[in-house]
Amino acid sequence: MEKDKTRIGVFVCECGINISGTVDCDELTEWAKTLPDVVCSVKNRYTCSEPGQQEIKRYIKEENLNRVVVASCTPRMHEPTFRECCADAGLNPYLFEMANIREHCSWVHSDKQKATQKAKDTVKIAVAKARLLEPQEELEVSVTQSALVVGGGIAGIQSSLDLANAGYQVYLVEKEPTVGGLMSSINKTFPTMD
Repeated sequence: MEKDKTRIGVFVCECGINISGTVDCDELTEWAKTLPDVVCSVKNRYTCSEPGQQEIKRYIKEENLNRVVVASCTPRMHEPTFRECCADAGLNPYLFEMANIREHCSWVHSDKQKATQKAKDTVKIAVAKARLLEPQEELEVSVTQSALVVGGGIAGIQSSLDLANAGYQVYLVEKEPTVGGLMSSINKTFPTMD
């Protein structure tokens, strides 16, 4: 086997009936096997569950996967879960791609055939993107515990005070000779008319 050959695993989640109620997950899983560089396509009831994650890890090792696509719900909810799952199996977490077939296909369609076709298109796009992914390394950089606030109006002054009270060194910059912004030119303020 060539070391650099792209080997993609596709994992289709039924999400109970959230996805499988509208998308034909069996058809989608079988269809995904026909996509270029896809070496396995697996259907799971709840891919985000511990057994579902264990299945992904097992396939990464057994099939020597170097890319993973999960067709399930929103990345906002479970992308960190699946990235960590890939990392636990020894795969760079940035070689993972997610296809949102719950919110984008199942929940917005009532026609099973159309929802399934849209899910196929969504998975096809995710697989194409996964093919181009490159491993990344997370860097840690030191952070200077200070802040620059530009503008000495009311908002700038309040922001500076809030940051200073939170323990940050604050540098307030104002282009005019005095702070206060437009408020310094008003002689009374609502509602107290001070």
